[in-house]
Amino acid sequence: MRPTTEVGAERVEALLRDRSEANTQFFAAEAERLARLCHRMAERFAREGRLVAFGATPADRSDARHVAVEFVHPVIVGKSALPALGIAGEGGRVADQVALEAEGEDIAMGFGDNRDTFAALAAARERGCLTVAFAPGSGAEWEFDLSAVQDPFIRQEIVETLYHLLWELVHIFLDHRGLLEGRAAKPVHNPGASSFLYPFLTQQEHNLDEILEDVRKSMLLKADEVMALRAQSLSEGCDTLLSAARVLRERLDDGGRLIALGNGGSATDAMDVVADFHTPLYGGPPRRALDLTEDTGIITAVANDIGTEEIFQRQVIAYGRQGDVLLALSTSGNSLSILEALKEARKRKLVTIAFVGYDGGNVAADKLADHIVVTRSQNIPRIQEAQASVYHVLRELVELAGPQAAA
Repeated sequence: MRPTTEVGAERVEALLRDRSEANTQFFAAEAERLARLCHRMAERFAREGRLVAFGATPADRSDARHVAVEFVHPVIVGKSALPALGIAGEGGRVADQVALEAEGEDIAMGFGDNRDTFAALAAARERGCLTVAFAPGSGAEWEFDLSAVQDPFIRQEIVETLYHLLWELVHIFLDHRGLLEGRAAKPVHNPGASSFLYPFLTQQEHNLDEILEDVRKSMLLKADEVMALRAQSLSEGCDTLLSAARVLRERLDDGGRLIALGNGGSATDAMDVVADFHTPLYGGPPRRALDLTEDTGIITAVANDIGTEEIFQRQVIAYGRQGDVLLALSTSGNSLSILEALKEARKRKLVTIAFVGYDGGNVAADKLADHIVVTRSQNIPRIQEAQASVYHVLRELVELAGPQAAA
């Protein structure tokens, strides 16, 4: 019988190849259409529309929340905040919520193939919204069909890159307001703070086709960039992931649970991690997992009364037990709330896992986690996209590490 470690390493390599092939094929086929969607979205924003994102299932909810965070709280210099809402099933039927909230100039973005999501898209379309979806049969004006991609995790990762690219590049057209129909205001061309990132912004306002082509090329470059980061993260982190998966499986089998946390976009990744572990996958049962970003009452109470650095540490004190495993997601590795949670978890003898960006930050420098995977980039959207692959691969490896998988 071959060692489980060897089988696991080969599986990681295969999963990386699958991602590379699917990513390349999708963006090569859809980059031009995505560039045109950016233009149409910019027209809606220029007419004071909003992005209304929604998803009915726990995993789809994480994407709706994620894209809303990116538009409202931009993390790249030169990007302005744009109005966006995330609507999810915890507020009741999604279609009912969208019917109440959507306005005619809005952009409605539906995640998943749930009947409730499709009904919400129909309600938004009746209001005159521009509709975007990622599943066949949605009825959306802009539908991106990923059904040829068999792995649902890979589909979700492609969609995350897609909406990050829409967020990053819609600003190009907003900086060329002369190209936008029906805009609320018509200032003269102003390349703004984005000009140092995108030299082609000096083009004249009538060059729509040229700008669309530059945006298309930019999308392809960014899609290649995330694949390089996935390769780096999964290759360098392979042994760490295999070790973390074995320990996590042992703890789960012994009655422990996974506790996940993060800030901002990484908070929505923690939502996704927990949704994935609650779902029975690869022949295994649902797994115990807790999302420390979910209870806004606790988070805001601690932030208001004590400080934001304690929002997760206090919950680790309340919920963490020896036998549990803490997973921290951070693009910088320096967030105080993450550092304090990891320190508290270690004091309480939890196993700790951290997925971090940049050079690993203080999490890596101070070895604050038992298992650390570093995605070596300073580009926050690309870090998050690569980290999604990392935790999706971890989810599969947890089942591969089990006794029945090794038999």
